[in-house]
Amino acid sequence: MRGIRNAFLLGCLATPVWADPVVIAALGDSLTAGYGLPQDQGFVPQMQAWLDAQGAQVTVVNAGVSGDTTAGGLSRLDWTLTPDVDGLIVALGGNDYLRGLDPAVSKANLDAILAGADERGVPAMLVGIVAGANYGPDYQAAFNGMYPDLADSRAVPLIPNWFAAIQNGASARPGTMQGDGIHPNAEGVAQIVTEMGPAILSFAETVDAKQ
Repeated sequence: MRGIRNAFLLGCLATPVWADPVVIAALGDSLTAGYGLPQDQGFVPQMQAWLDAQGAQVTVVNAGVSGDTTAGGLSRLDWTLTPDVDGLIVALGGNDYLRGLDPAVSKANLDAILAGADERGVPAMLVGIVAGANYGPDYQAAFNGMYPDLADSRAVPLIPNWFAAIQNGASARPGTMQGDGIHPNAEGVAQIVTEMGPAILSFAETVDAKQ
């Protein structure tokens, strides 16, 4: 009986105690929005389910818009950061890369988003995209370097590569992408969520501690 009681107490100690429920807005593009997937299989609903399974008192708000660039995300910041939002995940840059936009402009937009969140007292975290070499090595280095640079300068947590969980070298593992070769399928999203989940949970706990 004592062993059962001790196991119960250890279980209670291992479960995070949340001061208040946390609302986190995920500001992103089609990867966040869940393009091409059933409503319950996109990134946000799958991440919500993962967090729920951890016992986290966190609500993730889908602020993803398909086709959005970093400039589009910046233009939506004011109405994304409603009074009930406690934290912000910034997951933008993929469409900037697909369009070959100047990384210096993308970096400035992301910096302005992070600065805007900070001015409102909303903690933020950054999720990066890793560019290939199709625009040349200088572009690749500038684009890929902007995420760690911003994470350092703004002192925000960083997930370096959205696709890390499903990448096999320069390509995605079989069975993880939709037919367009750009967006993950439901299984790919599930693997991405499993990979990202601990970092997002840690971020949510940090947000909760600051409330």
